[in-house]
Amino acid sequence: MDLRSPKLQKILDTWIEEDLGDGDLTRFVLNNRCVSAHWIAKEDGTFCGGDLIKLIFQKIDPQVDIQLLIEDGQKFNKNQKLLELQGPAAALVAGERVTLNVAMHLSGIATSTASLVTKLSGSNVKLVDTRKTTPGIRIFEKYAFRCGGGINHRLGLDDAAMLKENHIEWSKGISESIKILKQTIPWTKKIIVEAETPDQAKDAVEAGADGILLDEMSIPAIKKLVPELRQLAKTSKSKYISQNIVIEVSGINPNNLSDYIYTDIDLISTSAPITKSKWIDFSMRFN
Repeated sequence: MDLRSPKLQKILDTWIEEDLGDGDLTRFVLNNRCVSAHWIAKEDGTFCGGDLIKLIFQKIDPQVDIQLLIEDGQKFNKNQKLLELQGPAAALVAGERVTLNVAMHLSGIATSTASLVTKLSGSNVKLVDTRKTTPGIRIFEKYAFRCGGGINHRLGLDDAAMLKENHIEWSKGISESIKILKQTIPWTKKIIVEAETPDQAKDAVEAGADGILLDEMSIPAIKKLVPELRQLAKTSKSKYISQNIVIEVSGINPNNLSDYIYTDIDLISTSAPITKSKWIDFSMRFN
């Protein structure tokens, strides 16, 4: 995540303006005092958002000094001290809520992701996210997913071409659509096909898709189909075929994640850590 990005900077400014408005009215009672405080975790989790916290406070008042006691992606325990702050009391109060909100939300995603990644431990299967994110803060939620040990899928529609059920229904079919895309988009961009049936998956491999997403298929069906797709990719005489096909599954039950380890797939995509995770509770306390 590029903290110098003008896009990111603009988002942070919007967050600060939303909460501060024309200024915190309680600043008049704080008399320019210089104070110190710290954050503690009120439950276990995986931390995310340290650099964002520092940047937000710096925008509010450059005099604020923050010492992070934990790095993004590290686990923490209940009652653990996470960071220490020192600076003008008005600045610490002004930045308290927006920074806590950001860190609690992102740490919730990181924590949920980490719990799922643990279920895939010891395998070559990777957990990837989706485009089901909160509008306006996708880059932060996807960053939190990475902090939890997952990897990012498409960041946007211009990141890779994915043919889903609507594309297949409203176009001339999988093979013709892939042919058009190969003639149209840059060669550096990948083509992925969401397949709901074995025949669709095989058509996509034959047509030269770089990735196949098997949507809502049963584990027995996946175990049977994946070797067939791998073999097809190796033996097909089609000039378009990609021998290094990436096979992904979606529409899974996160509680059964470990059952997919032995299916020879590459990726499992899920929106659950972003759409269903709860915030991790932090608190700022004065010293």
